[in-house]
Amino acid sequence: MTTMLSSKGQLVLPSPIRRLDRLRSGESFEIVRVDSGKYLLTRKSPPFNQGLVDLLASCPVKGWFEPIPSESTDTL
Repeated sequence: MTTMLSSKGQLVLPSPIRRLDRLRSGESFEIVRVDSGKYLLTRKSPPFNQGLVDLLASCPVKGWFEPIPSESTDTL
């Protein structure tokens, strides 16, 4: 994939990459010059909800979840 540097010095990450890694506007990145013409771009902010499943699975009390009784929305 290729992209271009804008007149403002901005690079656009192609949409397949943004979708694959679930990148959102406003996220922070660190860029390091590795060599002439080679750069390393690293996401600084963690992905949305990273670690949430692990946190919930590590709950020390098993069976703590109770579904909330709710009314049907069929009549709305």
